[in-house]
Amino acid sequence: MDKDALTQAGLNLIQQALSIYDRDLRLAVSNRRFAEMFDLPLRLRQPGARFDETIRHLVEAGEYGVVEDPAAFVQARVDQARAFAPHYMERTRANGRTISVEGAPLPQGGWVTVYTDITAVKAQELLLRTRSELLSGEVLRRSEALAATNRELAATNAALEEARRELTEMEARTRLTAEMMPAHIARVDAAGRYTYSNRRLSQVMPGRPSDIVGLHISEALGPAYARVLPHLERALAGEQNLFEFTDEGSSRRIRAVFTPDPLERGVYILSLDVTEETQARAALQHGRRREMAAQLTSGLAHDFANLLTIILGMMSKLQRLAPDPEAQRLVAGTIQAARRGGVLLDRIANITSPRAWRPEPVDLRAFLRDLATLARPSLPEGITLEVTAPRSGAYLLDAGLVQDAALNLILNARDACGAAGGRITLTLRELRDTWLELVVRDTGPGFTPEALARGLDPFFTTKGGAGSGLGLAMVYDMVKLAGGTIKLANDSPGARVTLRLPLRRAVLPPRPHLVLLVEDDADLRAGIRDMLTGMGQVVVEAASVAEALALAEGLEIDLVLSDVLVEGAQPGSDLPGLLPHLPVRLMTSLPAGDPRHIRAAACAPVLAKPFSQGQLAGFLWPETQPAPETAP
Repeated sequence: MDKDALTQAGLNLIQQALSIYDRDLRLAVSNRRFAEMFDLPLRLRQPGARFDETIRHLVEAGEYGVVEDPAAFVQARVDQARAFAPHYMERTRANGRTISVEGAPLPQGGWVTVYTDITAVKAQELLLRTRSELLSGEVLRRSEALAATNRELAATNAALEEARRELTEMEARTRLTAEMMPAHIARVDAAGRYTYSNRRLSQVMPGRPSDIVGLHISEALGPAYARVLPHLERALAGEQNLFEFTDEGSSRRIRAVFTPDPLERGVYILSLDVTEETQARAALQHGRRREMAAQLTSGLAHDFANLLTIILGMMSKLQRLAPDPEAQRLVAGTIQAARRGGVLLDRIANITSPRAWRPEPVDLRAFLRDLATLARPSLPEGITLEVTAPRSGAYLLDAGLVQDAALNLILNARDACGAAGGRITLTLRELRDTWLELVVRDTGPGFTPEALARGLDPFFTTKGGAGSGLGLAMVYDMVKLAGGTIKLANDSPGARVTLRLPLRRAVLPPRPHLVLLVEDDADLRAGIRDMLTGMGQVVVEAASVAEALALAEGLEIDLVLSDVLVEGAQPGSDLPGLLPHLPVRLMTSLPAGDPRHIRAAACAPVLAKPFSQGQLAGFLWPETQPAPETAP
């Protein structure tokens, strides 16, 4: 018998009815007494049953007596449930029996409710009251003492309830802080099932689910599970390990740390998206290799250039002295070869000379238009060029280097098509929110097997004496400077060259704004401030409405961003009314059904926590977000 079956068997032995609903108001666990007490059909006692459907069934069954407006009654119960507030109540059912109902929220969201039949207890209390005049003085004294003890117990319970409330609030803050971290934090048990997650897996590895508690790690990670399984097994054996892998599904580079749980067999997992760091590291390593190559070749090129100068000088003199036509032909060929050597030296200098990837915001539509304008005059009749992209917008690119590389590929494709003509297509698209992919295709004969293997090597050419073999090598150099990749392949028909450059969108407001940030939690305030300054904004901070009003009085504030719940008697949702001349935006971690959230949304736009920098930018300045368009 597995653990779930043992747990269910134990719950069925409890005399009280018990139910647990998750944060989405769906039944997670219940015992047999719950189904028996309310005479629930099979569909409402199974995991996944909706809370509102259960309440509607009880209303129709007469559980609450006569209900004038069933729909409003059900909605009120649903709103009360979404508040996730602890509660205790006693009520008399339609069948005459009395039950107590006690509910408490769970740290993961949702709540647990216990129903107890107290009909017999109530009957004894009634009997005790009706016969109180017959009780002896001793019994009365004992009753008074018991009442005093009960009052002390009630005071103790109130203190415990306050402590539990503070603990719940502390857990909520800790959970919110974890959920706002730009990393996935989780724990799996010995069976490989998630027992905790900060709901960031989909941010680190796009395409994966966010709600993974209860799932096996293989279900959450999909094909990437095979890459992490050996490390998980080592961690379950007690060995902490750090590793990196590339998630094929999203093209992201992931760094993970698996740490054994010292208290109970399981593993804590920290996963980070280090794609940008890896791309920058690759670019830095290539830059160092280029620097070494430049040091190696500069001296040789200098000496070789001197030798070529001597050869050209001697050949020019010999050309004047030798009247023989055959000698003149040989001298002319030697001079031509020496000059070609000089051209090669210039190209080698271009590859090995210091170059850097200097990205700046580039408008995609204008870039493609200029590229087509430069390339088309170099194409003969019979060869067409098509330039397409799925969207426009601004990206961080070194426009000069990318343009040189694209032109180089287009001219290579032109040469491949030859006199027979053909079609060249250049396609630019975003790939899995990680790469900006540039693909050049032609309808020529394609790459030979040798060209596929050696096409990126310096001086390799299939054009004979007409080619230097440095064109694709220079494209390769540009891609590596950017931290990207290049791949040669064949289509049917023709060749295909694919460049992948790190995707860096340039989405910024037209000018810096002075943003008044109102947040009483210092850690959250620091994180949100970093997001705003990272977008080029200037930030002033306040922890209460009073501080915010004082700052707004003395500064030229452009925009106010405030939490709904802040220090002091006034909530942040009062700021739209107190600062009617300023745009006020609110943020909160309160559930959408909470009355305070509803009141705040009636005053100003509200952003739900947690959020990313991109989501914050889209919330504050939606007009700056690029809309998908087709490039010319």
